[in-house]
Amino acid sequence: INEELLRPATATLKKKGKAGLVVIVDNLDRVDIRPLPSGRSQPEYLFIDRGEQLRRLNCHIVYTIPLALTFSNECETLKNRLGGGLTPKILPMVPVKLRTGKEFPDGMALLREMVLVRAFPNQTPEQRFALLPEVFDNIETLNRLCRISGGHVRNLLGLLFDCLRQENPPIPSECLENVILERRDYLISSITDEEWELLFQVVQQQKVRGDTEYQTLLRSMFVFEYRDRDGNWFGINPALEEAPQFKSWLKQNHQQTLPNTTIVH
Repeated sequence: INEELLRPATATLKKKGKAGLVVIVDNLDRVDIRPLPSGRSQPEYLFIDRGEQLRRLNCHIVYTIPLALTFSNECETLKNRLGGGLTPKILPMVPVKLRTGKEFPDGMALLREMVLVRAFPNQTPEQRFALLPEVFDNIETLNRLCRISGGHVRNLLGLLFDCLRQENPPIPSECLENVILERRDYLISSITDEEWELLFQVVQQQKVRGDTEYQTLLRSMFVFEYRDRDGNWFGINPALEEAPQFKSWLKQNHQQTLPNTTIVH
């Protein structure tokens, strides 16, 4: 591959004034985590045991890897073998709220723009906002969509697509609420009592500890990871905040655990 493809391609690009070739290998974060006969998981085998081979491609290369690997005991080995000493770069969610629970206007604005630019790719931001009534019945419906997504882009677009499958635009708030209810019930159906306890701990501590917890909660999209000046932190999927189980727990523990805010993200 290096001799027959990558080196000639890089040379051709440089002749055209380009800096070189960058290859992005996407969706490897979805590799099955079940253990192999050796006892290693597929991600461990691929990115740690074979990490040095993956680095031998003669170009700039970006791999998307399972986030759980960054929490494993072999994170340093991963950094050295696959990253050549570089720590994996984690891309967090777009924050819709701060650690304190206060809404984050900048994040909300980015998510609104992300939705509108897909509907009106050739317009200016001001023109897109003026055309909002062609997509949603009012701006609060769009805001509700952005908040409930938790800043998870794939989740945001998935919710939007589900709305469009049910209703032609402009999307009414009733349609969005139906989609949110379906998504919430789908998530709830797969949460065990033990996982609810883990979720409650995440709300209190804004942290996820341990490889097993991380894989369970993040792969299932029960919690999302965010980053600010103080480092990374975790918040529960906003759809689950509206679950009866969560509301009941919050009511029982609000005074002791969340004295200054209604809900912590």
